[in-house]
Amino acid sequence: MRKRYSQQLEILHSEMVEMGELCEAAIKYAVQGLLSGNIELSDKAQQLSRELDDKERNIETLCLKMILQQQPVAGDLRQISAALKMITDMERIGDQAEDIGEITKLNDISKWAKTIPVDEMSKVVMKMVTQSVDAYVNKDVDLAKKVIANDDMADNYFDEIKECLIERIGSDRESGEYAIDLLMISKYLERIGDHATNIAEWVEYSVTGIHKGAADQLGLI
Repeated sequence: MRKRYSQQLEILHSEMVEMGELCEAAIKYAVQGLLSGNIELSDKAQQLSRELDDKERNIETLCLKMILQQQPVAGDLRQISAALKMITDMERIGDQAEDIGEITKLNDISKWAKTIPVDEMSKVVMKMVTQSVDAYVNKDVDLAKKVIANDDMADNYFDEIKECLIERIGSDRESGEYAIDLLMISKYLERIGDHATNIAEWVEYSVTGIHKGAADQLGLI
């Protein structure tokens, strides 16, 4: 029985890593499409978002099978429950990458996007997503805490971009449309950072049993 559980857990870890990689790729294509004005890249981001929907359903099914078949307790149950929460955040990351792609397809704002640190911000949040999943697989609480700390960096980039765009609108009202689009895109990236932080907090919960209010809500501890 335990051997079967270990095999299922290995599959779960592999699926989680693949989902994290899909998230990273979706963000990358969305931002590359934005910066280059290449609609095909934006389409790839949207396609990956749909793949993330499928991956979420597959992992959810696996987790429910593990709960029903193995009846895990304590730490094992926390790990599976955390995975169920994490995939919801990862699916939403895909949605936000898709939203960035949709804005890019409506208006070519590539030349203006290159004047703000949107690429730098995207790299920060992509790294946060990857590290949060790695932390889960390796039960690395220190790495999870690093992800949580890096959310401040993503927030700082958003504030910098927001101030820059507000200043431009003030000096050139005709730039308002593209500035609003870029502000929305930056907000989506900021939300992706928030989702990565949520994932990291669930990693902490899966290892330590402590989460800000979540453990009580789940009734697991």
